[in-house]
Amino acid sequence: MSGTGIGESIGEQGARSRALAVLHVRSRAAAVALLPAAAAVVLLAGGAMGHMSGAGWDAARWIVSGCALVVLVLAVVVATVIVRATPALSPTVELPERAAPDLYRMVRDLAERLDVPAPSALALTPDCDSWLEDRTHPSHAISDGSRRRSAQAPVLVIGSPFLWWMRVAELRAVLAPVVAATGPAANPDIDAARRFVRGLDAAVADAARPGLGVIRKAGAGFTGTVARVLLRSCQTHAAEMERGVAAAASERAQAVDYGLRIVAQEQVGLAYAGWDRLLTRVALPAWRMGRWPARLDAGVVSALTELSRRDRLAEGFASRLGERPACDLLEEPGAVDEAASLLAARLFHGGPAETGPDWSPVDWQHYPEEVVDRKWRTEAARIHRVLDELGVPPSTGRPEGPTLARVMDHLSARPGGEASDDLAAAITARVAREESAREAAAPAPHPSPAGTSSAPMGDALAFWGGSPLPLFPLQPPRTGRELLADHVVAMVCCAAVDTAGAVPGLDWLDGPALLVAGERRSDLVAPVLSLVEDGDAQPLRVWLGSLGVRAEKPVRLV
Repeated sequence: MSGTGIGESIGEQGARSRALAVLHVRSRAAAVALLPAAAAVVLLAGGAMGHMSGAGWDAARWIVSGCALVVLVLAVVVATVIVRATPALSPTVELPERAAPDLYRMVRDLAERLDVPAPSALALTPDCDSWLEDRTHPSHAISDGSRRRSAQAPVLVIGSPFLWWMRVAELRAVLAPVVAATGPAANPDIDAARRFVRGLDAAVADAARPGLGVIRKAGAGFTGTVARVLLRSCQTHAAEMERGVAAAASERAQAVDYGLRIVAQEQVGLAYAGWDRLLTRVALPAWRMGRWPARLDAGVVSALTELSRRDRLAEGFASRLGERPACDLLEEPGAVDEAASLLAARLFHGGPAETGPDWSPVDWQHYPEEVVDRKWRTEAARIHRVLDELGVPPSTGRPEGPTLARVMDHLSARPGGEASDDLAAAITARVAREESAREAAAPAPHPSPAGTSSAPMGDALAFWGGSPLPLFPLQPPRTGRELLADHVVAMVCCAAVDTAGAVPGLDWLDGPALLVAGERRSDLVAPVLSLVEDGDAQPLRVWLGSLGVRAEKPVRLV
């Protein structure tokens, strides 16, 4: 790709002009730093030639020369910090070529058809998005056998859910405009502008790091302030440059699978909807129990298949499942899915980088028993411990033990839901204490050097380190009433399992489910809310009677 502008599209020309504007900011900053030195040279040259003589001129020469030296030293320090600052990288799963030769071959063929440089490597992100990421900084060197090398072209990051839900042709169509952006990225002006902006951003981030000493904090504050000013000066040009790059890439990609890309974009939206439901409704309860589903991407297919069964708008998508899925381009789809699933758990919930007694994988076939049933019984045990702490006695005339009747009688003792407030506050406090104790007992992270790992797909955070997690919490903290409702539902489900033959189950779109005679009961929330919000236990008693659930019988707890 030539940097002269010959053969460039309108988008590329616009991106290049904006890149030059970014570089002009860098040039002006250098000119400002050199201005005192230029003034000192003029004064020194004038004195050497016999001009500008006298005590006043001598004093001016000393003052200006001293200022020039200080400014030059500071400019060198700031420039060094900007150049050496490590740009932030997205947490990804490294995907070496030996793990996906067919996928690499498809991407290279796509780049050849687009007449652009091929990406230097592939990586996966546990999200429904794809992009190019520059990893040319020396600290981003990746492992290649016994050698370490720095990528010369951008790395193509692919959303792992796409590989399982999309067909091969659809994935190629979706990736076409992303791969096409390697062309503008090879332009020297655009590349230099991006490096400058990334350096400024990294310098600002480094200046905000906690734990710096007084001297280092003062120096970092100065360099961070300068970098922040420069970043503000060029951010508009940088944003327009990236828009031009995107427009150029989209324009170039129109010649490749354009009609199919329109259809494939519908699959992107559908995959995102299924992925979001799977994370928030299915994976999150497991993460809270110290278990992480090891096949999240495979679960996307099940979730979207279930969505296609329920939603008339998605009926046509089920027929696609007979075509070759893009995950067939991987040598070990299971290992890749497991690595992406662990990274998703760490990003969206937090947790150790390795498995352990309190953080272990779970297969989908064991999810109802090991997650759903355990979740219900853990929450049922918690609500009874809180009732014990509050001094709530067993229900009159009922056997002692953890019974549903005890919970119902307490919440319905005062009409209007007044009893719920104290119980909700106590449960909230206990959950907070348990989470704090769990965080305090968690081992400190042990980040691996970049690119070094014994895992099949490489360390999921090989380019990222052991920063605090989660980065992207899925849900805001639940209110006290919401926590209480969850605990009452859990108590009802335990009673139904122990006294009425119900079983725990998994709904791919809604998560933990109560199955009665093989059918999911989704009508439990309303009567529970009547009890929690209004103190009215009658709707729940009717619901329990319809299933033959014995509220007075003790339930099994963990």
